[in-house]
Amino acid sequence: MIRWGRGTWHTWRQRSRTEQAEVSSRWMLKATPWIFFFGGAPQMLVAVQDGAARAWLALGVIGLGLVLCVLSARGLDGALTYYLERDERAPVRLLAVMAVASGAAVGLLAAVIALGGLRDGPFAGLALFALVPGPVGLYALLVPVRRALAVLLGCCAALGALFALCGMPPANLSAVLFIGVVITACSVFTPRSTGWYIAVVRGLDEAKQTQARLAVAEERLRFSRDLHDVMGRNLSAIALKSELATQLARRGSASAVDQMVEVQRLARQSQNEVREVVRGYREVGLATELAGARGILRAAGVDCRVEASPALDGIPHEVRTALGWVVREGATNVLRHADATRCAVRACTEPDGGTGAAEGVRAAVLVMENDGLRGAPGRPGTGLPGLRERLASLGGTLSAERVRGHGGTDEPDLFRLHARIPLTGADDRVAGAGGGPDRDDGSPADGGDGDGNPAGDDGGSPAGAEGGPERGDGGSPSGTDSGPGRGDGGGPPGAGGGPVRGGIGEVGAGGRVRAGAEDGRSGGPEAGGEG
Repeated sequence: MIRWGRGTWHTWRQRSRTEQAEVSSRWMLKATPWIFFFGGAPQMLVAVQDGAARAWLALGVIGLGLVLCVLSARGLDGALTYYLERDERAPVRLLAVMAVASGAAVGLLAAVIALGGLRDGPFAGLALFALVPGPVGLYALLVPVRRALAVLLGCCAALGALFALCGMPPANLSAVLFIGVVITACSVFTPRSTGWYIAVVRGLDEAKQTQARLAVAEERLRFSRDLHDVMGRNLSAIALKSELATQLARRGSASAVDQMVEVQRLARQSQNEVREVVRGYREVGLATELAGARGILRAAGVDCRVEASPALDGIPHEVRTALGWVVREGATNVLRHADATRCAVRACTEPDGGTGAAEGVRAAVLVMENDGLRGAPGRPGTGLPGLRERLASLGGTLSAERVRGHGGTDEPDLFRLHARIPLTGADDRVAGAGGGPDRDDGSPADGGDGDGNPAGDDGGSPAGAEGGPERGDGGSPSGTDSGPGRGDGGGPPGAGGGPVRGGIGEVGAGGRVRAGAEDGRSGGPEAGGEG
């Protein structure tokens, strides 16, 4: 018994909130006939007068009431499914069996009344508690509500006429008819309101999923639109000028070189513009993500509490961006993979507890907790591993774990996402990740101009191989070493731009074209690039 209870509870916890609402509503609907039965059948048995025949007739009424309750448990579930989806067969045969059983029970009850087997009072109405809810609720789910009310009120009138013919006093008859009408109305509206409630919950869940899909689609559309606006014109110009350069080269015209220089400039310009689009698309701010997570989670019915320390404004921008990604991924997981009712987000700075940390060393910490665990964890995704890699580049760590609820055994387990990034040396780590000695990214620290162009890289072209001194890099003769910090043969002024990663070739000694470096460097002994 204990094992069965634990298994049932485990299965219940694995269901989503929408599924839990529907299952609980179905069970309450199936329990309704039993509640009415135990509310009226015992009182009717107490009111039966002495006599074997009367007692057996009353027991027959109670027995048929039990049969109706058993049949109702199956019939109401199928009728509710038919009411919600209309793609399954209606339980018409079961309804016919229940109608026959109800008619037989009413006949036995009329015989008890005719024999004077009930004490003075509306005790016959109590028998209706055991006979009416099941078949009436089943019928109300299969036909329109107006038709159901009309038919059932007619049945109540016929029932009153039958009891009057059996000799029931007018005062008792009025009370029995009143009880019958009330029970009939409750039996009609209870299952239909349950079906309406389940339909509304399903619709809200579908709307929530549709809203998430539309948000993703809208963001993809925005990104594709920006990318089209940026690349469309430049790619058309590159295609046109490349075709023109091909025609000029076949004719032996020196203007082909100028056209290719322009192609190179457009390619590098396009590269920089695409980087700007992607950078704007992926830009994440901690304050923005915290506010967005709180708003979207509260809109989804999750009580989200956010605590952010003002000291976070003074931490490096890269650290705030990384924590913003953690908040975004955590909020997404709560919406997609959890059935949470509460979510707490805490972002602050505190002493770093790492081994060997000096006194006063501080770290940025972000903790997200929610109570929406669904039992055993499913197949791992790519979101959290990607966050770990992002935080590892800054020396940080990310952990995801299940913890016990703060209120003891009565509280559900929590899912905790914990991110920590040490602040000491964060700037050095960011600099090392962005452009150290092994990577020339064009930053001022590398001797560049801050626009993505390495020091001395002014967009060299093949013209440097044959143009003589007038096409050198700052007066250096063509074919000589360009010196430290100058990766390729300089081109004419105006042909600037960052190096094209693994793209446009460079001219080496003797006028041979060498392939561009794959790691973002545009020259140097490793790449074989000489001015």
